[in-house]
Amino acid sequence: MVMDTIQVRLSHGIITRIDELVETGIYSSRSDVLRDAVRRLVLDKLIGILQSKEDSVKEVKALRRKLSKEKIDLDEINKLAD
Repeated sequence: MVMDTIQVRLSHGIITRIDELVETGIYSSRSDVLRDAVRRLVLDKLIGILQSKEDSVKEVKALRRKLSKEKIDLDEINKLAD
């Protein structure tokens, strides 16, 4: 999977916390921490706008699987809520 690269400026305190997550083995790299954080943010924002047609828990789990396997494209994510 090809991923785009972005530059993000974060405070020293946030970077320290990210490094702690990596050092404890919860994540393998800073990038993994940030990718997971962005996925969770996107999913959190989607939960409020999803129209539940069936079991909302299953819908959210399916979205999480989709987001974890694919490059994050905000236009595509917005289509998921339709």
